Amino acid sequence: MKSSFNNIINSEKVVLVDFFGTWCGPCQALMPILKDVKNEIGDAVKIVKIDIDKNHELAVKYQVRSVPTMILFVDGLPKWRQSGVLQKRDILHVIETHGGITV
Repeated sequence: MKSSFNNIINSEKVVLVDFFGTWCGPCQALMPILKDVKNEIGDAVKIVKIDIDKNHELAVKYQVRSVPTMILFVDGLPKWRQSGVLQKRDILHVIETHGGITV
């Protein structure tokens, strides 16, 4: 997963990564919010979900200590990160502000 993850975050698109756990209640609450975000912005941003239990190395590399943790990558670099559940309008604001995408 590590090499494909690097390919994903180094793509020309802005990438929002959601580090989650299947056992995590707030992570489950975030899923429909991210679906709504994806429906609104379409293909302008790639949204990737990373299960920390299956991808422990990535969670350690990006210092994910609680879930959900979202990290916004632009040109392969983390430009924003936050743990916890955000509402759709807040996530769209982050994408617009840090990703340079007009929402």
